[in-house]
Amino acid sequence: MIESIFSSKINFILWHQLTISIQKFEILPSAASFLIPLYENFISDFVKKLNQLSLVQFAVRASRQFKEPQDSLAFLDKLAESLANTEDTEEAYVLASMEAAHYNLLTGNVENCKKKIDECAKILEKLPQTEPIINASFYRVSANFYKAKALYPQYYHNALLFLSSVNLEELLEDDKLERAYDLALSALLGEGLYNFGELGTPYEWLRNLLFVFNSGNMDTFEKISKSGDFLQQPLLFNSLAFLRQKLCLMTLVETVFKRSKEQRGRILFSEVSKECRVQSDEVEHLVMKALSIGLVRGKINEVDSMIEIDITWVQPRVLDKTQIQTINNKLSEWALKVNEKVVSLEMEEGAQDLFVQ
Repeated sequence: MIESIFSSKINFILWHQLTISIQKFEILPSAASFLIPLYENFISDFVKKLNQLSLVQFAVRASRQFKEPQDSLAFLDKLAESLANTEDTEEAYVLASMEAAHYNLLTGNVENCKKKIDECAKILEKLPQTEPIINASFYRVSANFYKAKALYPQYYHNALLFLSSVNLEELLEDDKLERAYDLALSALLGEGLYNFGELGTPYEWLRNLLFVFNSGNMDTFEKISKSGDFLQQPLLFNSLAFLRQKLCLMTLVETVFKRSKEQRGRILFSEVSKECRVQSDEVEHLVMKALSIGLVRGKINEVDSMIEIDITWVQPRVLDKTQIQTINNKLSEWALKVNEKVVSLEMEEGAQDLFVQ
């Protein structure tokens, strides 16, 4: 009995040491061309003995050495199949499946890519916790799928989750640049995305455009939308009507944001029409849209034959320095009013005391 336990322990240590040795070898730049032969002629004989997640990580690296993506796909699909339907290998299965889904996307098999994403999403929902590398793979491939389908909100969501799952310093500069660009475009073109201050991009004109939307700046938008950089982007140019509608909503939010609590309680339709540069008969639709998607909360009233808006809440968002200064001014005004009220109350109490005496 003791000999059996001791032998098992020794075997575990030896397999662990072999796994570490393989991991050290696979990251060597000169090892790339040897990864597939090493897997097929050596590792494949004892795959069940190795840590399954480490095994898949090696296989993913090896799959990049095939010249044709179809061969990479077949290689990873075979590995994923061997890991299926076993609780102990669920994480490894998800990693192998998602990396195979990456090659599904590259070979144009979008349907199979989506099937793998949906299947792996269900598995991940059941797992109490997962390794960051699993999350990174899932969100990276999912984001690429939604990018290919031009589903901007879904791409935006998954791309941000991918970035939260990796060490940004390990990403290549070109990859960082591409992701920043794609995130900025998806924020502008995505239905339901109205918080722009959390993004940044090294493209100066695109960065300025994000700030324009975050502050609802109509004049600057008109300038940028006529610039060469903007006109060279078919996705943006062909979505100009949608962008204008989105900017009108952000201008409405900014209009409300700049007002005091008292002023928010009575905003005339004519004021909204002027600020947002829409026709009078379009104001109600604009306000109803903002209310329905949760950008603001409030109601539309009709008082003395005048239609007005009573706004009680504005959606939180990332603020720029100008907007922060607006809050600072409001706090200063509020502090002044409180101080005046305190002084007034103290004077009233003093007068009452004098009267009693």
